[in-house]
Amino acid sequence: MLTRWLTRIFSLAVFSLAVTLFPFPLAQNTSNPWSPSQTVPPGDLLKELSDAKTAPAVLFVGFQRLYTAGHIKGAQYHGTGGNPEGIAQIRSWAESQPRSTNLVIYCGCCPLERCPNIRPAFTALRDLGFTKLRVLTLPTSFEADWAEKGFPYDKGQ
Repeated sequence: MLTRWLTRIFSLAVFSLAVTLFPFPLAQNTSNPWSPSQTVPPGDLLKELSDAKTAPAVLFVGFQRLYTAGHIKGAQYHGTGGNPEGIAQIRSWAESQPRSTNLVIYCGCCPLERCPNIRPAFTALRDLGFTKLRVLTLPTSFEADWAEKGFPYDKGQ
């Protein structure tokens, strides 16, 4: 009886560790807080940015060292979406912005389905009432889906 109980506890511990270390991408992918209409592919964003009158504001919500290494021309950085301090900084910046701002956020640190920054940032901005909020879809990374395609970006700061 004790052996069976210990075996079950051990099995549960191993399963819990495996789920923690190797999350299932499909489960993460289904939890997007945005709809398909709230996304924009890189090529479409590039076209939008070419019209100064209607260009969206672009907010980088990834890690500051990545922003410093290179970011979309004109993109702003006001905190990392994956931690409470960063969300507080993003919220502080957003408080002064009209809720009707055409706003595109992006990270690009890793594949979009696993990004630790984009979902919390989107949720925070959506909850603040931004009505024209979209996510730049970078399926692989900023480097692969923007820079290597020859799209313009600022290198370093």
